Amino acid sequence: MPRMAFLAIDIGNTRLKWSLFDAARPGAQLLAHGAEFLDHIERLADGPWAELPAPSSMLGCVVAGDAVRRRAEEQVTERFDCSPRWVVSSAAEAGIVNGYDHPTRLGADRWVAMIGARHRMLSQGPARPMVVVMIGTAVTVEAVDVHGRFLGGLILPGHGIMLRALESGTAGLHVPTGEVREFPTNTSDALTSGGTYAIAGAIERMVQHVRAHEGAEPACYMTGGAAWKMAPSMNGNFELVDGLIMDGLLVIAQERLLAS
Repeated sequence: MPRMAFLAIDIGNTRLKWSLFDAARPGAQLLAHGAEFLDHIERLADGPWAELPAPSSMLGCVVAGDAVRRRAEEQVTERFDCSPRWVVSSAAEAGIVNGYDHPTRLGADRWVAMIGARHRMLSQGPARPMVVVMIGTAVTVEAVDVHGRFLGGLILPGHGIMLRALESGTAGLHVPTGEVREFPTNTSDALTSGGTYAIAGAIERMVQHVRAHEGAEPACYMTGGAAWKMAPSMNGNFELVDGLIMDGLLVIAQERLLAS
């Protein structure tokens, strides 16, 4: 195992995802990876991490709150001899300029995903504007111009939240998940199709905004635990990227290492 192994952690609203790479750089070899539901974070040190050699550095992003972050930090320090470090959105980093009204209030996962997406886009060809989508408990849709400036983004409920809201606010509406249909003819399919097309419509509206603003076709990326379910219902050409946040963490880690 290389001595410069790097641990990347992404703590979302539902799960903690982790990946161990052979170096802190884009394109590094993936050595091991896994995920734990937030209720089971305490299993990491004596479970999935028990046989892993200690990484020389660690970087993560967290949106689940301080209490969850502290629980993760306890597992890192219990098992490994490296200091937990967490990304906080800033005015600019790794090729992305933050256009949020209050830059530090932008969710770290959104920030890291945009950084990962821009690095991926530049590795594929010339600079283009981007739309970056994460499909999870919540859905985020980010717009980035051709120069790497974050123009703004959308946040909307994920499919599960939509269904729970309908069930809690509509008498007698308790049906199993259905299929996405063009013309649903039962309640289960109507609910699933409605939620899917609501998300797709918001994403496609942002693509239109970016296209009009930039006068160019944006590169479109989609990531997140439920992205594969959403992708078939999209009209646009979205590239599915399994670990866009991990990609962003590798980019940031390298940039910080080179700057130190």
